[in-house]
Amino acid sequence: MKLLYSDILPLATLQGQETIIDCFNEQIAKSDRVEIAVGYISRVALEELGRLVEELNISSICLTIGMYFIEGMPEGSYNAALELNKKWREAGIGEIKIVKAFKYHGKLYCFYKDGQPFSAIIGSANLGVIKLDANNRRQYEISSITDDAAECRETADFIERLKMQNCSDNIASITGMPIIREVNTSLSGINMVTQIPQTGVQLYAHHKTGISFVLPIKVPAYKQRHMDDGKHFTKSNINVSYAAPRSRRKSRDWYETQLTVSKEITRSKGYPEKNKIFFVVTDDGYWFKAHTTSDGNKQFSAVGDELILGRWIKGRLAAAGLVTPVNDTQADTDRKGMITKEMLQAYGCDSLVLSKTDQKALDEDGSELDVWVLSFETTTKK
Repeated sequence: MKLLYSDILPLATLQGQETIIDCFNEQIAKSDRVEIAVGYISRVALEELGRLVEELNISSICLTIGMYFIEGMPEGSYNAALELNKKWREAGIGEIKIVKAFKYHGKLYCFYKDGQPFSAIIGSANLGVIKLDANNRRQYEISSITDDAAECRETADFIERLKMQNCSDNIASITGMPIIREVNTSLSGINMVTQIPQTGVQLYAHHKTGISFVLPIKVPAYKQRHMDDGKHFTKSNINVSYAAPRSRRKSRDWYETQLTVSKEITRSKGYPEKNKIFFVVTDDGYWFKAHTTSDGNKQFSAVGDELILGRWIKGRLAAAGLVTPVNDTQADTDRKGMITKEMLQAYGCDSLVLSKTDQKALDEDGSELDVWVLSFETTTKK
């Protein structure tokens, strides 16, 4: 057995000592199969593991995660794990499993070559140790590595038992696991947007009237995202940022959004009057003014900043790990930042719900404005 360390001042590694991350990278480079069983993971660590598996041509990989079935899994990590699991299964090399029988808090990494385990890392380090970020950069871990054949076999046997159906299951088959919504920070510090506590959101939710409208989010399927002959998906709704720029020199902001509402809805009794400003409180605690505009009252948007609604919708999807904000939409020729039906399906919601309350709030000029609740709810359990 040999101890492995973190390298964090003032407890920096000494001469002859090896860090956990360096040892992990060394062992996986020698492997053709890797078995990992940890309590927690992170999004960036999943990305790093996926990269290593691909670059090193690992032929067999299984990651078993132990704490989330009972505690709940952050939605960004959940969606990233689902995607990596799908990739590994389609390639026929492995999977990601969730322990469901109990909370498993162990941290084991077992490395194989030609069918035999040749080393194992055992200790306090969750998967996040392979790719440090702001959350764990100052978190000290201690582990050990063994190349003793009996100890490696015992570690390998335990992981195999943990992977059995009575203990765990593939993440795509897991139901009943709480999914914890990530905080959308895209609206933080934005003018004309304030935040209210969840108690305030709940208060307005209790005052909903019977007037409510479902506003579908119109997006292409993944295979349709390049179909622009009719400019159908790039000149309307939330992918308007991919339309031709207003200026030759500058692309549209990725957060630019137009929510186009059908006549069937806009002509319904109780739908907001054209150009009549009202307050919106979102299900995640943001407060801003909105209105309906354009011919036929078809555009639903925030007042004063055309990016607010996009920051709210797209920011939620980005926080969930389903899309990455794009700096230059015209340069994004692969349309990786375009919102698709598959993203909304993974998020668990493809519509907004606008519900009127019986409450009013004072505007800056002292006038009373109606308050509506705007929801983009996901399922809380998978």
